[in-house]
Amino acid sequence: MAGHYYTAQIEWAVDGDYAGNAYSRGHIWRFDGGLEVPASSSPTVVPLPHSIEAAVDPEEAFVAAISSCHMMSFLDLARRANFVVSSYRDNAYGELSRVARGKMAITKVVLRPEVTLVASEEPDPTWLTDLHEKAHEVCFIANSVNCEIKIEPEPLRLVAP
Repeated sequence: MAGHYYTAQIEWAVDGDYAGNAYSRGHIWRFDGGLEVPASSSPTVVPLPHSIEAAVDPEEAFVAAISSCHMMSFLDLARRANFVVSSYRDNAYGELSRVARGKMAITKVVLRPEVTLVASEEPDPTWLTDLHEKAHEVCFIANSVNCEIKIEPEPLRLVAP
């Protein structure tokens, strides 16, 4: 089976005193559809004003990629099981920790999905947990990282058909 390839273009140019470590970490991410995303280091890693708080930082993007992949896997599995999901929201977070002298890593990502299901009655209580576990197993991004990923779903919400 041939692999699938994904690209991103990252562009940065010096703005400030590079040699003195007083330069902007602001840069642009460009994706194949033409989308440009302002990016920067996290202000928790590189203090303001040398980072851009309103831009996406790599740590946030990492958490978002895991959450997004999990959601798309979940939605597909729910559809295949004939469940109708009307909305999905995740307030995910990641934990950056020291893993060795001079090394930091995202060591844990917690997904807290809130699913709204179109149904007249609540399905078997194990349905939600089982589907999240299956979604985690098939998520491409989760299968690509070595940090702990916890899934703590919010209670299922129902809306009438």
